[in-house]
Amino acid sequence: MSGPSALPRETPLPGRVAPAPGRTRLRPLRILALLALLAVGGAAAWWRFAPAPPVAAGVLAYGTIDIRQSQLAFNDSDRIARILVQEGDRVRQGQLLAELDTARLQAAADKAQADVDAARNTLTRLHNGSRPEEIAQARAALAAARATEANDQITYARFAALARTSAESLLNRDNAEQALKVAAANRESAEQVLALAVEGPRWEDVAVAEAQSRSAEAALALARRQLADARLVAPADGTIEDRILEVGDMATPDRPALTLDLSNPVYARAYLPERELGRVRPGMRAYIESDAYPGERFAAWVGFIATTAEFTPKTVETTEVRTELVYRMHVYACNPEGRLRLGAPVTVVVPLNDNAPSSGGERPCG
Repeated sequence: MSGPSALPRETPLPGRVAPAPGRTRLRPLRILALLALLAVGGAAAWWRFAPAPPVAAGVLAYGTIDIRQSQLAFNDSDRIARILVQEGDRVRQGQLLAELDTARLQAAADKAQADVDAARNTLTRLHNGSRPEEIAQARAALAAARATEANDQITYARFAALARTSAESLLNRDNAEQALKVAAANRESAEQVLALAVEGPRWEDVAVAEAQSRSAEAALALARRQLADARLVAPADGTIEDRILEVGDMATPDRPALTLDLSNPVYARAYLPERELGRVRPGMRAYIESDAYPGERFAAWVGFIATTAEFTPKTVETTEVRTELVYRMHVYACNPEGRLRLGAPVTVVVPLNDNAPSSGGERPCG
């Protein structure tokens, strides 16, 4: 049958196989599967051999500047005679700040000095012993006693011989005998006086005098200490925060007269997150950043980390949830120019690279 709709079928060429039905549709699927396999393999290789993400270079903590204060009080009781500083004055260690009325204390020191002089003179006299003149005087007294005894011995012998022949009364003989006994006793007394003068004072008397001298010197030291306590000096560098007492007020050891801010060093009271506790140790180097000085860092060091956890204080602005457990940390910084002020919010940065803790506690600020 022939006609326009009847087309002759294509005769395959010799040696060529005709494609099977559906084979043309499978080829794109295979290409897609191959591409997917290559993508998965590349991702696995990248994950296996890619470098690890960098570790954080430092630990951040947030807090505020804190300053230690000293309540300065006199170590004695009396009226305040003068105060030499005002609020806000910067003072140096050892600087005189105020002074009490010293009339009473000066009189007590003068009396103690006189007692020391008397005790020392007494001790010196005992140590020196008898003077040569005293020894010579004792020898002369002994010679006189011996002469008297010899004369009384002759008198008694004469009266005794006469009394035996009744040429002298027995009364005169007895009186001569008693006079001889008195002369002998006086001679023995003079001998003992000379021996004492030669030997010098007893060691017990010297020991008593030495103890009295030490007691007087101790009383003098106490009087001088009380006189020195009438001067109130700065125990360290700082700033006068408050004048609590004024001239004419009665000062006592338990009543502060001045308040001193110990502003060098200061410390930041910061809070360390619990997850960072294992990476920060006391003695590590740190930096303090303040909003008052943008782009500037203050060299510091970690001085204290609390042993117990607490919840983040509400006054500390952090990027973490406020119910997170944190550890209180003190980070100290030298502050010779007073630029870090009490209560200023700060950020603490603790580097982790090449930052081994150093021993020695708080570092001095020159």
